[in-house]
Amino acid sequence: MNKQDVMNLASSFVERSEENVITEKMALSKAVVGMKIFETPIFAFGAADDEYFNLLKKPSVIGKHFLLPREWLPQSKTVISFFLPFTEAVRKGNSRDMLWPSEEWLHGRIEGQAFLNTLCRHVQSELIRAGYISLVPSLEERFWAKTRFDHADRNDENTIFTSNWSERHVAFVCGLGTFGLSKGLITQKGIAGRFGSIITELALSPDKRDYESIYEYCSMCGACAKNCPVHAISLEKGKNHAICSRFLAETGEKYKPRFGCGKCQVKVPCESCIPTKFHLE
Repeated sequence: MNKQDVMNLASSFVERSEENVITEKMALSKAVVGMKIFETPIFAFGAADDEYFNLLKKPSVIGKHFLLPREWLPQSKTVISFFLPFTEAVRKGNSRDMLWPSEEWLHGRIEGQAFLNTLCRHVQSELIRAGYISLVPSLEERFWAKTRFDHADRNDENTIFTSNWSERHVAFVCGLGTFGLSKGLITQKGIAGRFGSIITELALSPDKRDYESIYEYCSMCGACAKNCPVHAISLEKGKNHAICSRFLAETGEKYKPRFGCGKCQVKVPCESCIPTKFHLE
């Protein structure tokens, strides 16, 4: 199995799977019935022993609790990182009302994540079937994440919003893209979408990182800051995770059992591509 085999396997699944389409049974309204959630994924392949992974253990990045690929799978050779771009229907739907998440976005966030997990398991099983032990860190029992704002720990934000495996940071190491002001990752297909990763014993040649700076693809135009309904992003301080999380909790109450926002990922120059200075207004 080579890189192209892996990419074809995943792309075919995304294109054909009924789980990538909103059915009448799950739809929040008739308007979203039949809507496709994701477009074709893009991939980056990293070496399991890439020294950049060690940098993620620094307290200023993630911390010692970040588990290296070989701490997850001792004989691993490759980290497969991929980005599933939201379809135009999902992106444009969330552009109508810049305060509350649209039905399209809510489905993309919840049903979209469920589909992403299914895709990860599918690729993992095919790699195992081909003879290569593989695992999906985010679906392992050892995985943990702190993502909810806890008023009792409001002075220690770094310990509140963290995890022992970060899809965005891993994607950066593998070569998929760089961070933006909103802390999302900007890829060749933009920032609006979801990330996944698989660690495998299959040896595949690592891709080259076409960047050096962690914010290299971000034009720092401030569009995401202007879009944020609760002003959680600023050019001076970047993103305040606590403010963002509190608003997500509000959407969780309003749209239970769904939640979401995504206004920093739509109507911005990096929505579906890498922005250039020519996008600035």
